[in-house]
Amino acid sequence: MIQEFKAFIAKGNVMDMAVGIIIGAAFTAIVTSLVGDLINPIIGLVSGGVDFTNNYAVLAGDVPAGASLEAAREAGASIFAYGAFIMAVINFLIIAFVVFMLVKMVNRVKDAAIKQEEAAPAAPKGPTQEELLADILKALQKA
Repeated sequence: MIQEFKAFIAKGNVMDMAVGIIIGAAFTAIVTSLVGDLINPIIGLVSGGVDFTNNYAVLAGDVPAGASLEAAREAGASIFAYGAFIMAVINFLIIAFVVFMLVKMVNRVKDAAIKQEEAAPAAPKGPTQEELLADILKALQKA
């Protein structure tokens, strides 16, 4: 059983998947920072600072008027936090678009590298085995 597990782990697909997960986790921090620190402030500036996060409806319980979403949750009220959901959807769409653009850029670079590789002249072919044998035979016949 241990040998089977070693063979499974040593397969290229498993290693590729592990590397992909590690890179994906590191990439998540970059994309989250890009969205939270760069894109959302620009969107907030353009939209006049609109932030839906604290929009909610009280389903049951007492919440002071104008309380934030966190204060409403701490008060123990049953709330319908539609604003947080709207912001999560907006963030998802922004992140999906950024990832789409990055994948598109990586594919463009990869395609350019493949085209350069195809355009490069191939190394001249050497003589075939038959041609070498024919040359040796001619040399032996002259001797």
